[in-house]
Order: sequence, then structure tokens, then C-alpha cells
Amino acid sequence: MRRIIIIGYMGAGKTTVGKALAKETGMQFYDLDWYIEARMHKTVPQLFAERGEDGFRRVEHNLLHEAAEFEDVIISSGGGTPCFFDNMDYMNAQGDTVYLKAEPEVLCAHLRMGKVKRPLLEGKSQEELRGFIAGQLAQREQYYMKAKHVLDVNLLDNYEKIRTSVARLREMLSL
Repeated sequence: MRRIIIIGYMGAGKTTVGKALAKETGMQFYDLDWYIEARMHKTVPQLFAERGEDGFRRVEHNLLHEAAEFEDVIISSGGGTPCFFDNMDYMNAQGDTVYLKAEPEVLCAHLRMGKVKRPLLEGKSQEELRGFIAGQLAQREQYYMKAKHVLDVNLLDNYEKIRTSVARLREMLSL
């Protein structure tokens, strides 16, 4: 029975790496944000709008505890998940945690290319976005670095590099 929980800033590739790892290992994959949306029948932005960040973080905490009880799973957490309540300690107690670490410039490029609209990033210039990411990353790094494993994903920009990163992760986790 294995649980692998992937953490990191938005745009680091948690869902991409998690899905690829699940495909190779035959484990179930859960994106925590998608799981929250399915269970709550509302989108994450709707939950934020209705409940505020504190209310959303309580829902996220409760559903993290639910999903992290599943067996033979790979879970990609939200970027802020490790930073609230006892979430990081809880995730470490439940299984292998992996921090996908990337520099602000890389995260900025990934988020600009991404298909998902992120309200926190709307209307920001390239320089404002980079500054925003760098600031949040500086605050969150103390939580992210509590992960049992750290995988550098600064070069996760094509399928071959994704495959290489997944292979490194499998080696790291002895999968």
C-alpha cells in the first residue's frame, strides 16, 4: 500500500507528473482540486468566492484527510495545501511527499502557457507575475521543503523531459 503526495507551487507540473507517474505505475491519480470540486459540486473559484480563503482551506483540509486515506494513490495537492493547518505534517505521515521545485521564472512561463485561468494571476504583467510568484514562493518554501523528496522540475517543458522527470521520481521512490 503506497501513497504519494505531490506538492509545489501552481504551474510546477504536479498534475502532469502525477498523471504520468500513475499511468506508469498503475496507481490511481487524484488531483486534490478536482476531488474537492467533485465532492462539493462547485469549482474552487466558486468555493473561494462563497466561503473566503479560510472557508476554502477548511474544506481543502477535510478532503485532503479523506483522499489521503485511499490506498495505492498518487495525489497532487493544491499549491497552498501544505501551508495551512497541519497539512504538511499530515501528508508526511500518510506517505511519500514530493516537492516539485522550480524557479519563479520557470513557474511564470508555465503559468503563462497554461490553459487554466487562475484568478490570482489575472491582469498581471510579466514582471508583476514574476514578483508575485517569487513572493509567494518565499513564504511557502518553508512548508514545501518539509517534503520527504525534492525533484527539480526547472526543465519540465516537453514530453521527453516529463518522462525523464518521472523516471527520476520512480527511482527516488523505488517504484
